[in-house]
Amino acid sequence: MSIQESLKIVDKGDIALVEWDLIGEKVNKLSTPVMTRLKEVINELKTSRYKAVVFISRKPKIFIAGADIEEIKNIKTKEEFKPVLEEAHNIFNALEDLPMPTIAAIRGACLGGGCEMVLACDYRIAADEKSTQIGLPETKLGIIPGFGGCVRLPRVVGLQAALDIILAGKSVIPYKAKKIGLVDEIIAPDQLEARALEMAQECASGTRGKRQKKFSAKGFMNGFLDSSLGRSLVFNQAKKMVLKQSKGFYPAPLKALEVIAKTYNYSNREKALRIEMDGFCEVAVTDTSKYLIDLFYMLEDVKKQTGVANKDVKALPVKSLGVLGAGTMGGGIAYVAADKGVEVHMKDINNEALNIGFKAARSLWEKKFKQKRIDKYEFENKMNHVSGTLDYTGFNHLDVVVEAIVEDMGIKQKVIGETAKNCKDDCIIATNTSSLSVTEMAKGHPKPENFVGMHFFNPVDKMPLVEVIRGEKTSDVATATIFELAKKMGKTPVVVKDGPGFLVNRLLVPWMSEAIFLLEDGMSIERLDRIFSHKFGMPMGPCRLLDEVGLDVGIKVVKIFNESLGQRMEIPKLMSKINLKERLGKKNGKGFYLYDEKGKQLSIDKSIYGELGLTPNDKLDEKEVIERGIFRMINEAAMAMLEEKICESPQECDLAMIMGTGFPPFRGGLLKYADTLGSEYIVQELELYKSRYGERFTPASSLVNMAKSNKTFYNRSIKPNAENASVQPGTQPSL
Repeated sequence: MSIQESLKIVDKGDIALVEWDLIGEKVNKLSTPVMTRLKEVINELKTSRYKAVVFISRKPKIFIAGADIEEIKNIKTKEEFKPVLEEAHNIFNALEDLPMPTIAAIRGACLGGGCEMVLACDYRIAADEKSTQIGLPETKLGIIPGFGGCVRLPRVVGLQAALDIILAGKSVIPYKAKKIGLVDEIIAPDQLEARALEMAQECASGTRGKRQKKFSAKGFMNGFLDSSLGRSLVFNQAKKMVLKQSKGFYPAPLKALEVIAKTYNYSNREKALRIEMDGFCEVAVTDTSKYLIDLFYMLEDVKKQTGVANKDVKALPVKSLGVLGAGTMGGGIAYVAADKGVEVHMKDINNEALNIGFKAARSLWEKKFKQKRIDKYEFENKMNHVSGTLDYTGFNHLDVVVEAIVEDMGIKQKVIGETAKNCKDDCIIATNTSSLSVTEMAKGHPKPENFVGMHFFNPVDKMPLVEVIRGEKTSDVATATIFELAKKMGKTPVVVKDGPGFLVNRLLVPWMSEAIFLLEDGMSIERLDRIFSHKFGMPMGPCRLLDEVGLDVGIKVVKIFNESLGQRMEIPKLMSKINLKERLGKKNGKGFYLYDEKGKQLSIDKSIYGELGLTPNDKLDEKEVIERGIFRMINEAAMAMLEEKICESPQECDLAMIMGTGFPPFRGGLLKYADTLGSEYIVQELELYKSRYGERFTPASSLVNMAKSNKTFYNRSIKPNAENASVQPGTQPSL
């Protein structure tokens, strides 16, 4: 069918019902052909007899998902962007200027360009269901709203609400959209079309008219914001908040703020839109934007994957889940499963432990309830999806069991064997271990093909990554089932092979252990953490991260890695001096930093310098500090991926590091960052550090071979960018 059938006018007497249903696509999106068709529709409406227009989607759970991101990705220069944006502005201006009132009946995702389109309408009504999300997520892709969103949204909802949505790339649910004035009414889904047509009839009869196009401030606060003093205060505070959150690495939020400041309460629409267009073009051509769009596509690819190469393998349906070991971790796992409608049965050895699990899950739903993201009925319904037991009652009907007990191989093998005896034959048992061998653990299962790793990261409700770990005998069905279950829980799964630390911890531990060596070499805790967080863009420095995971846990893992990987996981001598009876990190309020009773970071505990016999001098430069930490990660990634095949592709490695550790997305991921520097340069620097500091910097043979052939992890030839590259790669950046 032609594009005309994807976007067509249905005659309803005095009312034109414009239906969106992009043929051959799961979603409606504003590609170039669709925008051309929309222009035709608007031109037809402009001279028609209709007295009102309703826009509605025939896609389930999708209104308009936004612009075509593939088109944005493929445009490389400002000159190429400008005609695209100018045409979009002309089309939405024509929509805004139609002689008759326009109504957007929104059901499902209305994002990006879709949101910008409905902002050009006179009225907006929304279906009261979870799939309805309205917002402008552009800054998450390293761009700003470019189809009029920076100009129109502040006019519709006011300055503060607009900044909240645009700067953070947020979408809002119908309740919040109504509260801020983004939609006029919230309607039951099955009544949406009828109410839209009824409203259109009110317009046709003259009861409703065209809306005035300039934002009219109401109330004291919005009146204050219309003053120059009020606007100045809000923009200054917003800039401080953006810089605090982004550390100045991401240019898009700052550019959006600049555009809104210049165009707020505009009097000349065309001039304001040109300012927005210029701002969009500036950020859209940056490496930051391209890397964030690459990340978007990596996440989209996961949605299409099954976790196994054999496309004929189907995941088993999972309607019920057992969790062995309630506790905080078990409660978190129960929460993410039950929140998506899975029946969860927690088991532990006593009621006290079960109560910890119930409390952990309940507190997360209570938070949602207070934020009005769920109502009282939903709250109780979700809690009813979680039950507990002290024995194996009910386990014989479970589809999957996740083990989250103490990190002891003998205990785990015993419990897994007991569990398997009490479950049905095709039940998949998964371990949440962070460091123990899945292959070895599977020896406790009578059917090791039904055993797999499912490694959640802490805190479970916030961390998006799940490592799906294949043991030597894990079947495709077990892998695919856990992969699909992770997606159902709202997580991003990455399949990895069994090996020390699997993938994420395998690459993260060298960075954390090198931080201790850097302390030995005179770096202060303050400067070391600041370099990695504020100069490189990690979410927190390595000392702060060690406090977060627990100094006892961090030291234990380094020792385990040393046993399995030898000198390249050399143990810093300083670790033996840390008093683990008194200094555990955040969990007991004292590590490299001090913490209050709620776990809030207070300050550096400077007494640790005397305890460890250190006198910081901070003589090492930023370049060496960053390279010693990050290049060890890159080196280990080369061994893990290219030599041991722990993961299959650089995309999987980068996705795991971004989603599991917060590796700066603006750098594209660990291996994409390595590619910007060049393997030849990395090997050269590793050899230099090896001569100074020892065998832990020995370049991997695979990395050496890449350097000799001038290849990259993403298999492209590059020109190394060695000069100060590790401190200032490519373009502007951060997390």
